[in-house]
Amino acid sequence: MISVGEAQARIVDGLMPLKAEPVLLAHALNRVLADDIMSKTTQPPSDVSAMDGYAVLAEDVGALPASLKLIGTVAAGAIFHGEVRSGEAVRIFTGAPVPKGASTIVIQESTTLNGNTVLIAGGVSSAAGRHIRRSGLDFRKGDCLLAKGRKLTSRDIALAAAMNYSSLPCTRQPLVAVLATGDELVAPGSELSATNIVASSSAGISADVTAWGGRVRDLGIACDDSGEIQSKASMAEGCEILITLGGASVGDHDLVQKSLQPKLQVNFWKISMRPGKPLIFGKFGSMPFLGLPGNPVSALVCALLYLKPMIFRLLGASELPWRFVSAKLAISLPENDQRQDYVRCHLQYSQSGEATAHPLSVQDSSMLGAFSSADGLIVRPPLDPRKSANDPVRVLVFAS
Repeated sequence: MISVGEAQARIVDGLMPLKAEPVLLAHALNRVLADDIMSKTTQPPSDVSAMDGYAVLAEDVGALPASLKLIGTVAAGAIFHGEVRSGEAVRIFTGAPVPKGASTIVIQESTTLNGNTVLIAGGVSSAAGRHIRRSGLDFRKGDCLLAKGRKLTSRDIALAAAMNYSSLPCTRQPLVAVLATGDELVAPGSELSATNIVASSSAGISADVTAWGGRVRDLGIACDDSGEIQSKASMAEGCEILITLGGASVGDHDLVQKSLQPKLQVNFWKISMRPGKPLIFGKFGSMPFLGLPGNPVSALVCALLYLKPMIFRLLGASELPWRFVSAKLAISLPENDQRQDYVRCHLQYSQSGEATAHPLSVQDSSMLGAFSSADGLIVRPPLDPRKSANDPVRVLVFAS
């Protein structure tokens, strides 16, 4: 058996980001940028008013009260073609370009309009530039505002639109083929017999692939028959990764390795971890292959640890695939054995933000109910000594 760290290193070794494709902003949420994005425009493009009010010369409001002559109006999207001189004011609205000559904005609430005379009584700053957003305050043409490898948020998409982009170059989403195996498995929603088990792992893995930025080709369920496993696996042609679920251990019905010969070249089999020891990694032809365990918790934990970094590498994502927090234990834990242990836990946060990890009382790798309620995995290295309540631990946090 090899270590978790060595397995992760081998799995991503040699993987390169996929090619770029243009993606409309409406479809770009959570996509990964394939290139740095430079602004096509300056924002704001000129000095604009930050408030509704009057554009005036700063020196005209140095001594108050003051009376100024109203010479015009300018709204957002319009231009005042004249020039403001001493003793004059232009009615201005938020977002409108500041007229030539004006050096400050007096907000509407500090004024009274009497015919064509603007009366300013007091409480007004005479500082030049007051309530004016200078050209380029946000960004300038040519600024790199979104970096290659960034996973796009709604905020990023709004920024890209402001930068005058209608589409962005994004890495093509990896296509992941998912094949469940086992005579006992049936699709969700089926009529169940006493010997049936619903194929829950493939549903969870498919959801993970989508959440992590990939696309899924569901190959369905293959019974424990070498011919059928091989036939369905061949339907993964054109995908970036092939995933099988179940059949990875050493039992008489664990047929995945045998069934995929001679196209399968195994890099390693079995990892020193719990849950998820019987994992196969290799190449199915030229395609990376992961043979995940059949137990659903084992499969989902292994997908988090091994499939997620593969997808991130193919996307060229700059963010790390995992988030860890430091926590203190709520209860004691016995000494760990030779395998790296991933202990399902609940996390509780104090008002100061300190996390406490509560290990679930049962850690069986078939129990999806408990797994669904967990917030993360306490990571225990091999031969980790006994832990007492309040001892620090490292927790891999599930994404919300």
